[in-house]
Amino acid sequence: MSTNPAFTRPPAETTRPDLQGTFGMAASTHWIATATAQSVLERGGNAFDAAVAGAFVLHVVEPHLNGPGGDVTAVFATAADRTPTVLMGQGPAPAGATPEHFRAEGLDLVPGAGALAAAVPGAVDAWLLLLAEHGTWELADVLAPAVGYARDGHPVAPRVVATIATVQDLFRDHWPSSADRWLPGGSVPVPGTLVRNATWAAVLERLVQAGSGVDAAAETDARVARIEAARTEWSEGFVARAIDAFVREPHRHASGTDHAGVIRAEDLAAFRATTEPATTAEFRGHTIAKTGPWGQGPALLQTLRLLEPLDDALLDPSTVIGAHTIAEAQKLALADRETYYGDRAVPMAELLSDAYSDARRTLIGDRASHELRPGAVSVPGGVLPPLRETYTPGGEAIAGVGEPTVPGARGEGVAVPAEDDRVHEDRGEPIVMETGETRGDTCHIDVVDRWGNIVSATPSGGWLQSSPTIPELGFCLGTRMQMTWLEEGTASTLRPGARPRTTLTPTLVLRDGEPVVALGSPGGDQQDQWQLLWLLRTIVGGYTPQQAIDAPALHTTSFPGSFWPRTWTPGGLVVEDRLGDDVIAGLEARGHVVTRAGDWSLGRISCVTRDPDTGVLGAAANPRGAQGYAAGR
Repeated sequence: MSTNPAFTRPPAETTRPDLQGTFGMAASTHWIATATAQSVLERGGNAFDAAVAGAFVLHVVEPHLNGPGGDVTAVFATAADRTPTVLMGQGPAPAGATPEHFRAEGLDLVPGAGALAAAVPGAVDAWLLLLAEHGTWELADVLAPAVGYARDGHPVAPRVVATIATVQDLFRDHWPSSADRWLPGGSVPVPGTLVRNATWAAVLERLVQAGSGVDAAAETDARVARIEAARTEWSEGFVARAIDAFVREPHRHASGTDHAGVIRAEDLAAFRATTEPATTAEFRGHTIAKTGPWGQGPALLQTLRLLEPLDDALLDPSTVIGAHTIAEAQKLALADRETYYGDRAVPMAELLSDAYSDARRTLIGDRASHELRPGAVSVPGGVLPPLRETYTPGGEAIAGVGEPTVPGARGEGVAVPAEDDRVHEDRGEPIVMETGETRGDTCHIDVVDRWGNIVSATPSGGWLQSSPTIPELGFCLGTRMQMTWLEEGTASTLRPGARPRTTLTPTLVLRDGEPVVALGSPGGDQQDQWQLLWLLRTIVGGYTPQQAIDAPALHTTSFPGSFWPRTWTPGGLVVEDRLGDDVIAGLEARGHVVTRAGDWSLGRISCVTRDPDTGVLGAAANPRGAQGYAAGR
């Protein structure tokens, strides 16, 4: 496929090759996870065996970006059933997590760190469900690489070290169990040092051991029964008891105040991961599959519906008119996200309809909008959440947000100006601040095998800086409840038993009913924005996968952020400098409040591809940060 002449021509050279082969492909945010997944394919495992093995390795090698106490969503299709299916590993709010409890604790926002912000961990149970239903390997074999890297060590990546270094005082002063775990000998590890987590390795082995008593003769599928025994042990056994006991002790939160968690063993016992049909929309001859509106994924579908009938030249992110049009469409979709999306009845058919899309499209003007403009459908939306450009925390801002590419792109981070103690967020290049606030990423992994099984998965939460390490388990809890509001009546108001509206949003692309791409990116609120650029450049622009990953990225911040401190920048647009001075000046002339993020700072996309006609498979990975990798043959 040649480049569309309506689009900017990509450079002749890419940072990495577009991989091609016929056997199998894997791509992820860390080379060890990619290599692990590919090694499973090489030994006869399928894409699901490989993805689960790689995901448990991601818990070990990218602990600043995800962990066992976090969550995961995935979109996949099998060789036998091409229907796109969602793996739902987003746990709900605990029974004790009520707005009244948070207000009684003196809080007006769910903190960005600390166990009080923890939803029920969903990642481990979800991965085990995927393995049980669609994998072929025994649990012990799938977990063996993660056990090995945890017990014997792996060379710690520089970005993990940077995270530990910036939160070391938080650990020493407030979270001693995290200091014991991440400051061996009392010091920050040096990049390349072998870092071990024998406690987590032992937990994994205990999960495997839980299935050792399965009577193979009495079970129709003993492999599945052993995995189910591990799921039960996780949710109802020693893991749940250890979490319950640990969070009862108050500790420092992002609010600068101390609180106990409310998650209990009963909350873990009540949760099981599930699968469900994907939400889909058509775009230029392709079907795009996402999670339901309990996640942010359908906002990408709404944006594509707005853009589909426009001239090709309006869809090139590398031009003034293209970047402007794309950003304005995203603002409209994200305004609807704030008004309608959550763990509730959401009128997605109406929000994706021709009539609604046509009406909304007329709001895209020549000037950048500085308003939040949700649409109106037959079902009432929630009240709009507070629109804050800055936030004044109730106490010393000491422990921070987690996954999501937060905040400032130019190095100032979550600034707390001395004159008014206000916190501002503009969500640019990932960095962890000394105070613990994190503008980082999460993880991602894609796998496709020679039989046509394909999966895109985005695990996150439970990063090492999200809450204190639980000593008996070797990991900490996530902070997904910070995506809920304490105000009544919003679409995502905190409710016990309801899932926070997650930002995790993997993508599966189909053509003529056949899966052709598994795609995803870390980046919190930016995940779908960056994936949108990739889809436009490949489907419309004719770019190769690696060319689209390498191309300059941008995203809007003109909507309330999903992560603490939940602020917004009216008209905000964050861009890579490589977009060019002329284009950036043109965007500013149209009223965009532009933040330059550096040349190679935005986007963390990886993908795998397949051509159903030829059997050729492909993969591409993100060069930014020098950590993502693709492999295959």
